[in-house]
Amino acid sequence: MWPRFAISLAALSALWACDSAQDTRAPFAPVYVGVETRLLDGDLVNFFVDMRGARSAADVADYAECAAAQYALIRGYGFARHLRTNVAQEGGLWRGDAVYTISAALPRGLKTIDAEVVALACAENGIPMV
Repeated sequence: MWPRFAISLAALSALWACDSAQDTRAPFAPVYVGVETRLLDGDLVNFFVDMRGARSAADVADYAECAAAQYALIRGYGFARHLRTNVAQEGGLWRGDAVYTISAALPRGLKTIDAEVVALACAENGIPMV
């Protein structure tokens, strides 16, 4: 009985050590450089975003989604549908190239967003929009 307990205690100690190591990492402090939008055709919009300090491509995609949500609202639409996002990193600068359709009604597809809900979440998370 004791050897199993000792192993479990050692495993818990190792997990605690990993948790403690993660707490010493620098906080997420992104720098949102800018957003450029291009209307491609009617309801099809291309968003180009640049940022520094992203943790991964997901942070860049979130920035583009925030831009798309705000753009839809500015144009009087309530929804957007994500078509694609390409992300590249060079010299610490992350660049995103995302395409969305915007619409007044909920569009078909799996990657749809409610622009008002997403814009509120972006504001709460400190992600700037258009």
